[in-house]
Parts: sequence; C-alpha cells; structure tokens
Amino acid sequence: MVPALRKAYNTAFTPQRYDSFLKDLHSHYPGAIDFRVAETPVFIPKDFAVRLTDACENIIDLIVDPNFKQLTERAIPDGDRVPGENDHSHFLAFDFGICVDDKDGSWQPQLIEMQGFASLYGFQVFYPDLLRRHFPIPDNYSQYLNGYDHTTYLEALGGVILGGLPPEEVILLELKPHEQKTRIDFYCTEDYLGIRAVCLTELIQEGKKLYYIHPRTGKKTEIKRIYNRIIFDELNAARENLGPHVDIRQELEVEWIAHPNWFYRISKFMLPFIHHPAVPPTFFLNELKQPPADLENYVLKPLFSFAGQGVVIDVTHADLDNIKDPENWILQRKVTYADLIPTPDIPAKVELRMMYLWKDGDARPMPAINLARLSKGKMIGVRYNKDKEWVGGSVCYFER
Repeated sequence: MVPALRKAYNTAFTPQRYDSFLKDLHSHYPGAIDFRVAETPVFIPKDFAVRLTDACENIIDLIVDPNFKQLTERAIPDGDRVPGENDHSHFLAFDFGICVDDKDGSWQPQLIEMQGFASLYGFQVFYPDLLRRHFPIPDNYSQYLNGYDHTTYLEALGGVILGGLPPEEVILLELKPHEQKTRIDFYCTEDYLGIRAVCLTELIQEGKKLYYIHPRTGKKTEIKRIYNRIIFDELNAARENLGPHVDIRQELEVEWIAHPNWFYRISKFMLPFIHHPAVPPTFFLNELKQPPADLENYVLKPLFSFAGQGVVIDVTHADLDNIKDPENWILQRKVTYADLIPTPDIPAKVELRMMYLWKDGDARPMPAINLARLSKGKMIGVRYNKDKEWVGGSVCYFER
C-alpha cells in the first residue's frame, strides 16, 4: 500500500534472511508457534488508517447505544448464557479485508467479521518487535495504534486484564491451553503480565468461589478475575472428552475479562444492523422475502460458529432450502480482496484485525494494536493456503 516501502522490503528480502528471522522467533518459545508466519508485514498509510478508524468508530456508535443489549439479546444461545455480565466487552476486534473499489480502483476496507473477545494481544507485541531486528521497518511505522508504544501499550493491557489485582489472582482460562494453536500468545502474556494459562479442568470450585493450584507456590489460590479465552463452540464440542470440570455458566464470584456473553453480542449477529460503506450488505436469512437475484455474489454464514466453520462460499438456492434454522444464518455480500502484496509468484491478499481495549470507566473503547493475515486462497486460513509462501500470520505497521 506504500509502494516505496514495499519495493524496499521486497528488494531486501532473501529466503536466508527470513529463515534467520524464523529461527530467532522460534528460539524464544520453542515449539509454541503452531501456525505459519508470513514473509512480510503490511504497510498502512495514514489515509487508509483514517478509513479503517472511521468504520470502526461507526460500529462502536452502535455498541455504545443504550439499546444495544436489548438489540442483541437473541445473539446469546440460551445454553451458553453466563450470569454476571458486565457493562461492556473489554476487547473488540474488527476484521477487514483490503479490497478494490469497483468505481475508482482505490483500496477500500470491507468488514468481514467482528468479535467481543480477546485475540493475540500479547504475541502482536513480541513478534513485530522482533521482526524489526531482521527487516527494514521505518521508525515512523508502528504496530501500535492510538499513539501507544511498547511500554504504554503493555501498561494499558495490564490495566484492562489485571484491574489492579496481583497477577496470581488473575488467570488466563482456556481448554488445554498448551495444546492450542495460539498458545504462543499465552506465553507472551504470562511474560508481560505475570498471569498463568489455566485449563478449565484445573479449576477448583468451593461454593461460588474458584481456585487453582499456583504452579510456582503450590498453594491453592483464589481466582478473582478470568482473562477468558474459552470459546463455547469449542467447549461444547470437547465437553464429552474433557473430563471433570467446573460449569462456568453458573453464577460465580469472579469477574470476566471479557465476559463470555460479549462473544455473542459483538459478532456476525451485528452485521445486518450496520450501514456503512465499509460494511457489505448483510441480511438475516429468515428475514429475506426472496433471495437476491445475484445469489452467486453472496456468502452464507452460520451465526454460531468460529474460525470460518460452516461458511458456504458458492451459495445456491438448494443451500438456502436446506437450512433448517434460517434465523441462525446470515447472507453477506461477497467482497473481492485486492491482489495487494507483490510476491515472487502471485500477489497476496490481506485481511487485517483492528484490536481495541476498553478500560473500565471509559465511555468508549480505544484502538490499541493489530494483526494481519495474508492469503492466496479462496479464504483466509491454513486449509486454503497449504503449500503456499508469503501467506500466514502477519502484522500491519501503521504510518505515524
């Protein structure tokens, strides 16, 4: 997106330099990075950053509306509703594809999905900082948003997650955390903030209180805040083979960061309510009087799934007829990802995630950091990019 920087980066790139970077990256947490890291970052100029921020703030206007909870009550499945919901999600993430405007050929962001759930808030500090040691990244470009730097960002992240509590009273909760593909983020978070990743099966319940055995002290320690990384879709699928565990959907004396209900409220469920040039037209399937005449230009998505599961890209009328619960599906107009990044073979497409922090007491969330994913397949994701290079996890450096 910044031609001079792209040319300089690609000219400086060599496979040997990339291998040296990967060796350095993996040496800090051996065996913990279980996904492909792309050969290149993305450079975002100021004018495009303004478009991204404008789209995010428009969506946030809806989220902070006093009627938002009422609007999204149906988004939470009855079986997954958790008591003790707080006033707002502490994390928001907005996923945009970088696309081409059909009218003038300019780059345009198009919203793909969003989530009221934590993402790689730790890894996106560690990895881009390390990338700078191996490749030419200008000093006036940063992975941090809102004027943050390494120190102030970690202070803000720690304030949101710890809430002033000692790190031992706060845990990162996940299912089998050391087997998760994103476990590198858990280890980075522990190093930065001092909180441990704990499996759901390790929780000890006494009345409404939760405890865990702290691995360093060996003492039973009360949990006062949970940095939640459990996705109920995965929990429900794994429940039978998980073994004995606490039912976290009951009323407990613990504060959630972010509360599980926000995963559903701020999600694909919101898309039909947003009207903005950066948001493709989206409809609840049960509210469609008749399918669009150009059905081939839409994608069919289940509301309650994660990581692209169940998405139908090439939609037919038969697909629509086979849906038994149309109230739980949306039809979203397809977008055309730009062939944005020149690579040694075909150009790579880019999807970026704007990641926000929402501090207690603040009226609105604030942009904080970002991540990117590069693809050459039909969709973003490992299974669509097998045996390809210049694809995978990445980061955007924004012009300051």
